[in-house]
This record gives sequence, C-alpha cells and structure tokens, in this order.
Amino acid sequence: MKGEGEAAGGVEPGTVRPGGRTARVRESVLRAAGDALAEHGFDRLDLAEVARRAEVGKTTVYRRWATPAGLVADLLTDMAEQSVPRTDTGSLDEDLKANARLVARTLTDSRQGALFASVIAAATCDARTADALHRFYAVRIQEWAGCVEAAVARGELPAGTDPGEVITAVSAPLYYRLLAAGGPLDEDAADRAAAAAAAAARAGVFVR
Repeated sequence: MKGEGEAAGGVEPGTVRPGGRTARVRESVLRAAGDALAEHGFDRLDLAEVARRAEVGKTTVYRRWATPAGLVADLLTDMAEQSVPRTDTGSLDEDLKANARLVARTLTDSRQGALFASVIAAATCDARTADALHRFYAVRIQEWAGCVEAAVARGELPAGTDPGEVITAVSAPLYYRLLAAGGPLDEDAADRAAAAAAAAARAGVFVR
C-alpha cells in the first residue's frame, strides 16, 4: 500500500483520497486552493501560498500534491464528489431544466464561476489540468445521465438516445456564454438551453 503523499502507479499526485486525520488537511488545502484560483487564476497558483492560507506546512503540500496541476486535479475530484446530485421529477423537461439552472447558478457564483473560468483557461495549455477537467465533467455527466435514461424508459425519448450527449447539450450553451459570447446567465438562458436540448432529443438528434 502506498504511504501518504505517494501516488499509486500512473495516478496524478493528490488524486488518491486520504483517510483519517489527513482528510482535514486535504479539506483545508483544497478550500485554500479554490480561493486562490478564484482570486488569481491558475498562472499564479503557488503551493507555498496555498499552504499559508490553509495554515498547513509547505512540506506537506509539496509532498502530497507536488505541482499546481496535481492540486487542481484533486480539487476537481473533490468538487465532482461534492456536487449536488441530480433531480428526479419524473419529467425530462423538468429534470433538464433543473440541470441547466444548477449549471447557471454555479457559473454565476462569485467564487465558483471564477474558479471554473480559471481551470478551463488552464486546461487549454496544461494537459494534466485538461485531464482533470475531463474527469470532472465525466462524473457530472454520468450523474445526470440517469434522467435521460429514465425518459427513454418512459417513452419520452427514442430508444438509443445517448444520455451523455443530451446532458452535454444542456450545459454547452451556458459555458459558451461564460467563456465567449457574454450575455446574461440567468434562469431564462438556462431554461432555453434545457428546452433546446429536450426538443433535439425528442427529434432523435442524439440517437446513437
């Protein structure tokens, strides 16, 4: 078994969850890392500064996470695990609307929105951060895919509809507004994104 601070073979440093007392250290460090990312972005993410904010020894942070990319990877893992679970209203339209509104609230949150923008920007030039971001979204898409699978089972959607593609279609316009187009990220925008994805799904656009 690997000891504290060591990564299992091929695993990004910091991505193996600790247990016992080290869980409290991890929580403090990840909270401090998220604050630093939201304030200054990935380019200025400094492990020593994160250690200072978390009131943790620098050696502990460097030993466990090794690099800013390793720290971001663990932060995204934690965020995926702590995210709000999907709704189950019994209606595809309402489930997708709930998903879209959750995404919009997250992206407009003063801390979370800035944090995501920083991580996405970093992912364009850092392969390890990109991999961590892809894992984060894979977890979230899988969480919400159940509402599409349930809609197929109820006969609301054609058989063979790709759940992941439907969920991606809900959030994609909202991220586009955040990163490229601008414009309000409010409930109206969220509801339109959900309605468009639902209409496309019913039309068979996402059938494999």
